[in-house]
Amino acid sequence: MIPTWAQLLYLFGAVCFILALKGLSGPKTARNGNLIGAFAAVLACTIPFFYGDLDHVPLIVAAIAVGTVGGVYGARTVQMTQMPQMVALFNGVGGGAAALVALLELDEIVGAADAGFDVQKFTLVATAFTILVGSVSFAGSIITFAKLQDLMTSRPVVFPGLPVVFGAGILGAIVLAVLQVREANLALGIVLALVGLLLGVLLVLPVGGADVPIVISLLNAFTGLTVAAGGYVLSNTLLLVAGTLVGASGTFLTLLMANAMGRSVANILFGALRGGSTLGGGEVSDRPVKSAGPEDVAIMLNYAERVIIVPGYGLAVAQAQHTLRELVDLLIARGAEVDYAIHPVAGRMPGHMNVLLAEAQVPYEQLIEMDEINDEFKEADVVLVVGANDVVNPAARNTPSAPIYGMPILNADEAKQVVFLKRSMRPGFAGIENELLFEPETTLLFGDAKDTLGKVLTAVKAL
Repeated sequence: MIPTWAQLLYLFGAVCFILALKGLSGPKTARNGNLIGAFAAVLACTIPFFYGDLDHVPLIVAAIAVGTVGGVYGARTVQMTQMPQMVALFNGVGGGAAALVALLELDEIVGAADAGFDVQKFTLVATAFTILVGSVSFAGSIITFAKLQDLMTSRPVVFPGLPVVFGAGILGAIVLAVLQVREANLALGIVLALVGLLLGVLLVLPVGGADVPIVISLLNAFTGLTVAAGGYVLSNTLLLVAGTLVGASGTFLTLLMANAMGRSVANILFGALRGGSTLGGGEVSDRPVKSAGPEDVAIMLNYAERVIIVPGYGLAVAQAQHTLRELVDLLIARGAEVDYAIHPVAGRMPGHMNVLLAEAQVPYEQLIEMDEINDEFKEADVVLVVGANDVVNPAARNTPSAPIYGMPILNADEAKQVVFLKRSMRPGFAGIENELLFEPETTLLFGDAKDTLGKVLTAVKAL
């Protein structure tokens, strides 16, 4: 049994996690929120060493050391463009750990049952749930990591009979879980974990392109629920509260992202089976467009009174946020009104652009959410699109056959002039052409965003 003092400390740690989540809701309090959450995690890992009789302490300490080194190294070296896949990888590890712990607890439950002790049925339900969903989260997160890291194609992977195999897997998992609840059995638990791994792979394979980050959020919610269930099995208040927080926030975030794309979660997960997924990839267009040099763009910006910046994933890839901020500061100093229009799913995850621009010391007041700024595009003299594509694609409004149809977009097409910074004519993450590129009010500036923005900045300074 966990002593009272330890339970009180676990409760204190749970409160810290709540405060951390609250702190992360705003840019001014996010750093302190992160530190509070880290403190609670350290506390949770430390408490077990001061009560009970731990076995294999050297192995536990070694595991903590390896995890600490890996976490610090990953956090310090990961590029902003790779943040989503790091989140996916860490989330998968959490789900896999929860499933392994549940298997170990199942082994003890089987031993207790063999010794004649009564085992609560709900404990077996929670254990089976943790094994199954934790395994799904682990395998699914590994596939999302591989897709985002270009270790495999980002396009949907489907094969004949996939729905049948997936349905049979779900049915088999339910049967195994019911048998596990009726009578605890470690072998059944291992088979249940293997079925969960298969379901995790089959769940994510048909997802492609821009839908992958939403699946990461969903799997994050799965991991939270498994941790909460594991907290019940272990009678650990901190795990129960922390897992519930992650599960609830992950579910809420998934729904918000799906709404931002104008899609249902079911369509995101299974749309590829009927051709409705955002596919990724796509062919380079050879249609004629109007292009210009940095000097021409500089003249447009220099005489503009209202400028709106639309940042996207390409900005992060080029690491051009500092150059962009310097250009914006110069335009503001010359009397222009400049804001950044932030789409909810710009980049690869919610808040991606906010964090990227905050890193460049962009004032948070200049970052305007889509709903607040969309009506202002018609008043903009110039909209500068840096590395974004799908979030300004009119196909989301005008083309019912487009995979992004119904997704709310930034109304860049209503501006007087649009300048696109692009490396090439390749389509966006959804794998379809952007008709805005071919409109008469649109000018393209080709090249690496950091390089071209630098040339535009130099040209503006020379005017």
